[in-house]
Amino acid sequence: MLRTDFSNQFAWEEIRAEIRKPVGMFHAYVEFVDDTKYQDMTTAQLLPLVPKDYDHNFIILVDRTAVSQPELPLLTVDLYEEPGREFRAIPSQIQGIENNLSTANMDFAEFAEAVDEDGVFRGFFEQDH
Repeated sequence: MLRTDFSNQFAWEEIRAEIRKPVGMFHAYVEFVDDTKYQDMTTAQLLPLVPKDYDHNFIILVDRTAVSQPELPLLTVDLYEEPGREFRAIPSQIQGIENNLSTANMDFAEFAEAVDEDGVFRGFFEQDH
């Protein structure tokens, strides 16, 4: 999880706390990268920096949109199937996303195609938001 916006420390701490909490049987196995050298970095700027042998097939960005909206919608970016494809997800869904993508139980597209009308993934069974 890469922090690219440093304007709201409270939101950053809230996101970290939410992701550290298990959701059912899911625990998010993420590393929190908090380094101002990534400030304001976009997906387009990030993709060329990802090493070819990078161990992960996606990355989550904590950007300006995430820290400025009440639901804290995190930007999830595909690095493998369709590099650069994006969707947003609320923090309480990151555990399931991380577990399923990391084990190849599900594909990035399955989550990206299950977003609500506003482009935010809130879970597969909560589509009435």
